[in-house]
Amino acid sequence: MAAEDFDYGTALFLDLDGTLLEIAATPELVVIPPNLPGILMELHAVLGGALAIVSGRSLKTIDHFLQPFSSAAAGEHGVTLRFSDGTIEEMPAGLGVTQAWRDSLVAATERWPGVLVEPKPHGCAIHYRLAPERHDDVWRLVRALVPEDHPWFRLIPAREAVEIGPRGTSKGHAVERLMKDRVFKGRRPIFIGDDFTDEAGMSAARRHGGEGLRVQEVFDGDPAKVRAWLAHNAERMARDLNTTAAGASARP
Repeated sequence: MAAEDFDYGTALFLDLDGTLLEIAATPELVVIPPNLPGILMELHAVLGGALAIVSGRSLKTIDHFLQPFSSAAAGEHGVTLRFSDGTIEEMPAGLGVTQAWRDSLVAATERWPGVLVEPKPHGCAIHYRLAPERHDDVWRLVRALVPEDHPWFRLIPAREAVEIGPRGTSKGHAVERLMKDRVFKGRRPIFIGDDFTDEAGMSAARRHGGEGLRVQEVFDGDPAKVRAWLAHNAERMARDLNTTAAGASARP
């Protein structure tokens, strides 16, 4: 399966880790390709602003990684939303994972080398990429805090990680909310992602007449190929716009 070029009526929703960026051994070791912010800025321009980053990372981290690029975005799987005009819609911090839970997770995992606890503004992720043999231990630990029927929180599976997050939000929720934004409304959405949490975003894109592209299936699991495809489309569309503008200015 190959990704087809998109047009000016497209709205792009892009996951970050594993989609735009290569997965790193730990969250803080991720490498930002130097050309990525520029690619995103050009895409943002040719799409009239209809580009959103939809990530499990916080908005603050998204902006830090991609600076100077900034756009509509969803952080922590849709817990925090930023619309095209800069307006932010956020779940109150008091509804997030408590400090007591965070402390208990850190204390429990201290005896498991390679297992890392990543606190987020509203949630908390536990990574075991460096200790895959701890998969069952980590899941028993978080399931003890958050059973399947917990009224306020849910467990979010990820690639060699699991996150505790507020119930009722998802990347699908984020797409639905952002598609009501004046910049995105009426466009054909394309959601690109690589993980379980991205499936809800892809489903939402399909409900709006668009499509979901899985990195493993369409880009051979390679974020570099995602970036190359995005760069190709950005350059093509910018060139077409420049050609059209030049033609219009040459008319008597």
